[in-house]
Amino acid sequence: MAVKPSKADKKIAYDAKLCQLLDEYTQILIAAADNVGSNQLQNIRKGLRGDSVVLMGKNTMMKRSVRMHAEKTGNQAFLNLIPLLQGNVGLIFTKGDLKEVSEEVAKYKVGAPARVGLVAPIDVVVPPGNTGLDPSQTSFFQVLNIPTKINKGTVEIITPVELIKKGEKVGSSEAALLAKLGIRPFSYGLVVLSVYDNGSVFSPEVLDLTEEDLIEKFATGVSMVTALSLAISYPTLAAAPHMFINAYKNVLSVAVATEYSFPQADKVKEYLADPSKFAVAVPAVATDAGAAPAAAAAAAEEKKPEPEEESDDDMGFSLFD
Repeated sequence: MAVKPSKADKKIAYDAKLCQLLDEYTQILIAAADNVGSNQLQNIRKGLRGDSVVLMGKNTMMKRSVRMHAEKTGNQAFLNLIPLLQGNVGLIFTKGDLKEVSEEVAKYKVGAPARVGLVAPIDVVVPPGNTGLDPSQTSFFQVLNIPTKINKGTVEIITPVELIKKGEKVGSSEAALLAKLGIRPFSYGLVVLSVYDNGSVFSPEVLDLTEEDLIEKFATGVSMVTALSLAISYPTLAAAPHMFINAYKNVLSVAVATEYSFPQADKVKEYLADPSKFAVAVPAVATDAGAAPAAAAAAAEEKKPEPEEESDDDMGFSLFD
């Protein structure tokens, strides 16, 4: 007969398992498990099997194991997990892509009815239409101020009604009405709250960033660094091209205002000394750009056939008939 392990043995086994996972995996998803049933959790474990492990447990036990393991290994990065272990949470250890694992976890959501006293995670709206209930059930709708009418012997809701707002507790009347209508407004599953990766902790929204988002944010940061560097005259790699251009403009303005000159300023001085060259340069560019369209238009005009003149004979009579 197998000996049933004691509570102390279970704690030792749990501590050993958690420490083993901390050593083996460097990526952890911290997920909320509110209103998640055992069967649903088992399906999630099956779906993640291969490169991920789901570990649930008491927060005090997990905190103790993490703290002791950090002291034992000298890896203080594990201590970043302790503030995240708040509420009904579990740990998903993974070696796969964090975004893919997070999306896989989100697939396992199960619809749930609105129970009395439950805090609504979303707004609940009752849609208009025939409810299939007989007229004797109108008392539910009257209590909740839902406009109805009797249509073909059944109760019909006239307009959509916001029955429960997000964050409110579900009352007995609301729960009874939703149950009669067969509406299961809520869905529950593991919800990723935080991501731990090699000692760094960040929000799961970071996983949704695309390469285009990163490039845009990087470009914004570079422009801000450039603007700050130019404002305080501090040279940086991003501001260097702008500083060289501004310096060239300053030197060029000095050369134009004085007798001093250098090769790059000679052409500018030449144009300033003879402004008619501006008029010569601009039409030359415009002529080159418009030569091809003009030639094409001329060719099209040549190809256009001239209309033949109509004769009086073609009309069957003459002007003097």
